[in-house]
Amino acid sequence: MENVSPKYVTKHAIEGLVEKINLPAPDEYSQDWEYEVSDSSRLSELLSAYENIDLSTEEKFALMIVIISSFNDAIIENLTDDRSASLIKSLLLQDISIHRHTIRYWAMMEENDLENCHAVTPFIREIAYISNLDSTTEKEES
Repeated sequence: MENVSPKYVTKHAIEGLVEKINLPAPDEYSQDWEYEVSDSSRLSELLSAYENIDLSTEEKFALMIVIISSFNDAIIENLTDDRSASLIKSLLLQDISIHRHTIRYWAMMEENDLENCHAVTPFIREIAYISNLDSTTEKEES
């Protein structure tokens, strides 16, 4: 796989995911579509799509953000399961070259107080530590 780490969700990726996995299309006022469409009740379906559907790098990048946002919602709703957590971790590590920026975003490494973080932050920090993303700055990669 090419060593590409997207930073932004593209219109092309959104269109592909809307078509391929029936995610809601953005409306004219959508700004953060990847967070607007997160849905903890669809987490298993989203994970299955990531594993089993032919997706471009851009689509994988966008879908993983939807997955993590949905998992974050599931944590808040106390609806998580070990299988989903294990699969998310595995997929992130498998495609680390795609998801470096996503992991850094959700890990919020600069924030010491977890009360000021996302519910999923401790989980994502574990992945950042495993993949050594906690010690690499954005400047070094830019």
